[in-house]
Amino acid sequence: MLPTYAIFDIMIFRTEIRVAPFERPIDYADPVLALGSCFADLLRERLAAAKFHVSGNFAGPLYNPLSIADAIQRAGSGHRYTTADLDRDAEGRYFCYDTATRFDNPEAAAVAARCNEADEALGEALRTARHLVVTFGTAWVYRLRTTGAVVANCHRRPAGLFRRERLTVEEIVARWSALIEGPLQGRQLILTVSPIRHLGDGLEENALSKALLRVAVAELAERHPAAVRYFPAFEILTDDLRDYRFYADDLVHPSTQAAAYIWERFAEVAFTPETRALLAEVERLAAFCRHVPREAGSEADRRACAAQIERIERSGLARKIDLSHELAQLKARIGR
Repeated sequence: MLPTYAIFDIMIFRTEIRVAPFERPIDYADPVLALGSCFADLLRERLAAAKFHVSGNFAGPLYNPLSIADAIQRAGSGHRYTTADLDRDAEGRYFCYDTATRFDNPEAAAVAARCNEADEALGEALRTARHLVVTFGTAWVYRLRTTGAVVANCHRRPAGLFRRERLTVEEIVARWSALIEGPLQGRQLILTVSPIRHLGDGLEENALSKALLRVAVAELAERHPAAVRYFPAFEILTDDLRDYRFYADDLVHPSTQAAAYIWERFAEVAFTPETRALLAEVERLAAFCRHVPREAGSEADRRACAAQIERIERSGLARKIDLSHELAQLKARIGR
């Protein structure tokens, strides 16, 4: 007689996070502004590649909630930088603590001009954006001992110039509540906590920092349910994927595969069904344009390009999305 075995449920080896669809989904016609840490840049690049109207981080990545809030406040205040707002390093280059190192220059006037251009661009984006994707990277901040101001970038200056502090949940919530009820009123704020680890803080302090940010975001979502939505990028990487193979070689940033997975999860909940259908068409077209045929310029290649152009024109896709670059590529390949 053959032995009998109990029938068990299928074994599950990962805990996939369920995210409810956004009540105010993003449409292709909606301008989007992405601000915050370099994870905000990752989302912005994905949105831009998908042909959304997106901009952000004009002055470089901003890692802590107060520096992001300061940038938003300045952009709407009419503030103008002058050379008096700048500092100079040992190599004679002028810099601003509010911007990335790429703004540094031996000419002070050039730095001030670039800072003002970044503020003006952010101000214009804030006026038109319907959705803000904001990523908090760390709750640790550095204050100048001379002024007490929180800096967005230390510019490799001596550590003795700064006082390192950890923000409290109350500080973050109070500052961002004022923004939501003020200059950000009427816009949807999509908050994320960056899954990128700040190993310079140490693993224990990085964990504490992320926990504080997560509690602050939860408090903001509870206080402003009509305006704030949380997207769990941090939990998707650390709890859903949960494996070092989903990190890049530096063991800090998400791998290409992980970034693609987070983007897919974002698209599932943040876009309307019509937008997701258009996105699929855009991605298919982008893949075709990236493909280098074995015989570029051949009759078969020209026919394939002509078919793509006809499909775009027949579907009306180009009336909803800016495909001028792709159309120019296709027409160049068939000699138009």
